[in-house]
Amino acid sequence: MALPLTSPIDPMLAKSVRGVPDADAVPGGYAYEPKWDGFRTIVFADDGDVELQSRNGKPMTRYFPEIVDAVKAELPARCVVDGEVVLSRGGRLDFELLGQRIHPAASRVKMLAEHAPAALVVFDLLALGDDDLTQRPFAERAAALDELGLDGPSVHVTPRTRDADVAREWFTTYEGAGLDGVVAKPLDGAYEPGKRAMLKIKHERTADVALAGYRLHKTSTDERPLIGSLLLGLFDDGGDLRFVGVSASFPAARRAELYDELQELRVGEGDEHPWGNWQQPEGSRRPGAVSRWNAGKDLSFTALRVERVLEVGYDHMEGDRFRHTAQFKRWRPDREPTSCTYAQLDEAVGYDLAELLPGAPTAAPGFTGAL
Repeated sequence: MALPLTSPIDPMLAKSVRGVPDADAVPGGYAYEPKWDGFRTIVFADDGDVELQSRNGKPMTRYFPEIVDAVKAELPARCVVDGEVVLSRGGRLDFELLGQRIHPAASRVKMLAEHAPAALVVFDLLALGDDDLTQRPFAERAAALDELGLDGPSVHVTPRTRDADVAREWFTTYEGAGLDGVVAKPLDGAYEPGKRAMLKIKHERTADVALAGYRLHKTSTDERPLIGSLLLGLFDDGGDLRFVGVSASFPAARRAELYDELQELRVGEGDEHPWGNWQQPEGSRRPGAVSRWNAGKDLSFTALRVERVLEVGYDHMEGDRFRHTAQFKRWRPDREPTSCTYAQLDEAVGYDLAELLPGAPTAAPGFTGAL
C-alpha cells in the first residue's frame, strides 16, 4: 500500500469520566458521539487493497470478508478511517455473535458472514488520498468525513452532535440498542495515537451476585496461591444458577487474602455444585467451556459452596451475562444467595438500531451462529 499512513496505528483512546461534560468545558468545545460496542477497527484502503487492523494492531481482514467488500464499494478508493465493526441482531448490537467471527476455520467465517453480516461504523477520517489528516483539528476531520456521504448499507458515519443535552439524551436512549454510552471529542484536537485524548461516559450499575467459584491468578504458585477471578452467578426463574461473569481486579496482597478467606467454602470431592456439569453439552453457559479467543487457555475453576453474596459494579448486560469484567464493591452478608436473581437488574428501554444504521445488514433475531 502507498498510503500516507501505514499499519499498525495505535487508535486514539478515551478515559472514563462521570457524566457528559458541557460543550464549553474545553477550548473549542466538544463533539459527542454514541459509544459503539463492537471491534475497534482501523481500515486501510488503497485502490482495491483493503486491510482491517484491530485495536491492538493485529490483522482482522480474514474474519470480515463482507466488510472488505463494503469498503471497496462504499469508501473512497484511497483512505484510512477509524471506526467500529458491529453486528446487529433483533434490532440491537450483539457482541456475543460478533465474537464468533474470530475463528480459525475459513468455512465458519464464511457461513457467519453470509448469515450474520457485520457493518462498519466510521467515526474518524485519518487519511484521504495522499493527505495525512491526523494533525488537523477533529472539527476539520469530521467535516471531511461527513462529505463522504457514508449512508450504508454496510458503511455508515456515526451520529454526531455538539449539543451536550442531546448527548445526554443519547446516553439513555441508545442503550436500548446495545450501545455502550457516549464519547466526547475535543473539536480542536488532533488525532493522537495511543493517547487517551477523548472522554467516555459509560453506564454504571450495581448488582448483588452469588459467589460460586474462583480461578487462580496466572502468577499464582503453590507457595503463594493468588485468586485471579471470582466466578459470579444469578438465579433464573427456574431456580438454576447461571454463570454471569467474573470480578477480577484486585491488588496482589488482596488476591492472597481472598485465597485464604475462601478455602473454607471449597466444594469437597463428591459434593454437588450447580455448575458440576459444565463439561456436558446441555450445561448452559458454564464457566469451564473452551475459550473462543484462546483454545489453549485454562478455564478450569475451583468450585465453592454457594453461600456468599457480593455487590459488583457493571456497565450493561450482553444477553444473560455481564458484558465486561464486574468490579468488586463489597461483601453482602445480609443477603442470601438465592435472592440474587435477574429481577434486580435494570432493563434498558428498547431502541431499534435500524434508526441509527438504516439499511444495515442484520442477523435473524433467532440466529445463534449454528445452522
